[in-house]
Amino acid sequence: MSSFELTAFLLITAAAAYLQTVTGFAFGLVTMAGVALIGALPLPEAAVFVGLLTFTNASQMLTTGGWKHVAKRPWIIVVLSSLPALAIGYLLLEWLADTRVQALKLLLGGVTILSSIQLALPSKGPQALAGPLKTIFFGTLSGLMGGMFSTAGPPLVYHFYRQPLPIPVIRETLVAVFGLNAMLRLGLVVLMGNIPSAAYAPCLLAIPVVMGSTALARHFPPPVSPLVFRRGVFCLLFLSGASLALPALSHLLRG
Repeated sequence: MSSFELTAFLLITAAAAYLQTVTGFAFGLVTMAGVALIGALPLPEAAVFVGLLTFTNASQMLTTGGWKHVAKRPWIIVVLSSLPALAIGYLLLEWLADTRVQALKLLLGGVTILSSIQLALPSKGPQALAGPLKTIFFGTLSGLMGGMFSTAGPPLVYHFYRQPLPIPVIRETLVAVFGLNAMLRLGLVVLMGNIPSAAYAPCLLAIPVVMGSTALARHFPPPVSPLVFRRGVFCLLFLSGASLALPALSHLLRG
């Protein structure tokens, strides 16, 4: 791993941690998209580090007052429904990584683009909280994506940001889900013996970087309106997703 790749990885994780702390999501999406673009490390290894860093960010947020805002009942439903899907997603990643690398990049890019479009849509939440079946559905989708890419955010962001809940509740509930899922995914990595090579050990330097960026976001949120911030994230994710998906699609079409 070159010094350039390591520096880029640290900068990407710092930006991703800031966004995650402010919005409650985007760490996995931004980091995985950035890693795939610069080619710093293979996607399966990147997913392991994303899980570790997501857990770092979530632990810091929840132990500094965030846990009191978590919507406990939806959180329990999502966690219970996402666990089996997380295991399936992880096994699917193992298969795709060996045989369908370009398909994996195309899928990740497509998910990133759809997530960015989701952010651009006006938020018109329902008058009542969603029922358990709907929450189970989005929890299952989230677990599947979390197992594959350590990016469990898009389905739950779409679901929770359309609920009549305060923003702090939505943000901290999402972070609590992602933190636990990340911890469980790391357990699967250890059980399967897929711990990244020592060559990627410098990536652990991202742990203090993420902690610093999380603290920075807690004390200094962006001095822009929510609409401007939302549009900025939309542009970032859309361009990242397009840069991933289009080359992969071109490669697949050429056969």
